[in-house]
Order: sequence, then structure tokens, then C-alpha cells
Amino acid sequence: MLKDFISIEDLNSEQVSGLIDRAIADKALFRAGQLPTSLSGRTLAMIFEKPSLRTRVSFEVAMTHLGGHAIYLAPADIGLGSREPVIDVARVLGRMCDGIMARTFAHDTVRQLAQHAQVPVINALSDMLHPCQAMADLMTVKEHFGTLDGQTLLFVGDGNNVACSLAMACAKVGMKFIIACPDNYHMPADFLTTVRAIGGDDCCTVTSDATEAASRSSVLYTDTWVSMGQEDEKHQRIKDFENFKIDADLMSAAPDNAIVMHCLPAYRGLEITDDVFEKHAETIMSEAENRLHFQRTLLHTLIADGGIG
Repeated sequence: MLKDFISIEDLNSEQVSGLIDRAIADKALFRAGQLPTSLSGRTLAMIFEKPSLRTRVSFEVAMTHLGGHAIYLAPADIGLGSREPVIDVARVLGRMCDGIMARTFAHDTVRQLAQHAQVPVINALSDMLHPCQAMADLMTVKEHFGTLDGQTLLFVGDGNNVACSLAMACAKVGMKFIIACPDNYHMPADFLTTVRAIGGDDCCTVTSDATEAASRSSVLYTDTWVSMGQEDEKHQRIKDFENFKIDADLMSAAPDNAIVMHCLPAYRGLEITDDVFEKHAETIMSEAENRLHFQRTLLHTLIADGGIG
């Protein structure tokens, strides 16, 4: 049993597929008013080094749906790693709460929390990975197409934490993943080696030709070019990514049934044009909503069931 949810790499293919399928089933139960309140009396500690709309709301609402409670802990509340060592925060919260969710800068912070807390720890985003987002994304793809088999996801943009988690998730479920980006913005070479060892050499492709890649992709995905902590690189990044956006020209090269996804917030006119965003807004908003549904299932699995089996 896996106590924590830190990286999709830690899960086997059956566990990844099983969580997605269960989240879809639980979503149906919730909408029918039949989802059990399995976390009554349980509390989730939510550590935020970075602000977020979707992460905070989705986790808090998920705990409410399950009958539990969530506590928001801002940087000033803890001083994680400065006022108090990560190891001590993990020990204290592990004795008072039933789970810990962390949205951090350094990936090692999440690892330390998981190592020293007695309770489950969820990676709600680190500079390296964003596994909750990727799982909700594949949930959305499966709901739309009915299957993940035969799907190819094209990520247009920076080889960031979202791209890395999506690449790993695709490898685990047998999907193809393509990233179209400038030469200096690839995912780490050692990470690519790991992904290909899991999914096969052809499971993950790096290209600078977004148009050709779009022609063989059922999902076109993008994210901001400038993540939190990269503000000093903004002008250079906008220049470097000028030809890597999802617009009408790129969509004309994709299959007619291709969908567009974005993890939000979207900077319209940069990584995606307003017309493409609005045409695919229903899918993008369903994707955002599925953060709630996947994470609710994840919380139940880790806290009520005792781990991912």
C-alpha cells in the first residue's frame, strides 16, 4: 500500500488506471447524491507556499463533500523551513491531522513531509511535478473519448512540472506523449530516460514542429510560459515561445475531433488565443472541475482506505 501521493512514478499502471476509473465512478455517485461521507471527523492540513485558486478550493470542497474539514496554512502561518524545520512541521501535523496536502516550491519539501509525517501526504504541486493535475487531466480525456487507448497528447510549451507529470501519466496508461517546445525548454534528460523506460522508447517524443505533432494528436494541451518564480524570465520566455501557442492555425492541422486542454490560469493571446480557448471552454472547465473529483477520490483512498493498493 502506498501511504502518500507524491509522484505518478510511484504508482504502477493498474493503480493509475484504477484511481482514474474510481474517480469517474465517484463523480457519478456524487452527482446522484449517493457518495458516502467517509471522512467524517477527519482533518486535512493544507500547506501553501504558492497561492492557487483551483488547488485550495478543490481540496477544501472535497473534504467538505466527504464530511471532513480542511485547514489552510499560509506561508506566514508556518515559515516552512525557515521559522520551523520541515521535519518538525511534518511531525506536528502528523499528530494533529489525518492528512497533509502541500503546494511547494522545492520538491524535496514534499518528500521530507512524507518521510516524517505519520499520515498521508499529497503533492499538490512542486516545481518538479504536478501529479494531481495530470491525473485529473487523464480523467477528463477518458470521460471525453471513453478510453485512453490510442490517444496521443501534445503538450505545446515549457517542459515544466505539468508536462513532466503528464508524460509520466501517459507512459503509465499506454498513451503517447509529445512535447513541442524550443530547444532550451525540454524536460530534464534523466526524466525522459525514466519515462521511456516505463512506457517504451516511442512513448515520449520531443519536437520543435508543433504543426506536424498536432496532425497526429487527439489532445492539444498548453500551460503558461512563465510559472511562479520565473517572473524575471518573462520577457525572454515570451520571445522564445512566440511560435509555440495553440491558435487557429495549429488547430487546423489537428484531427477534427481533437480537444484542447489547459491547466489554468490561461494567459490568452500568449500560450493560447482567445478564440481557441472559448471554443474549447467546456472541456477546459470540465478539466478544472475534475481536480475536485479526482482529489476527493484520492483523499478517500489515502485516508479512509489506508493507502493506494
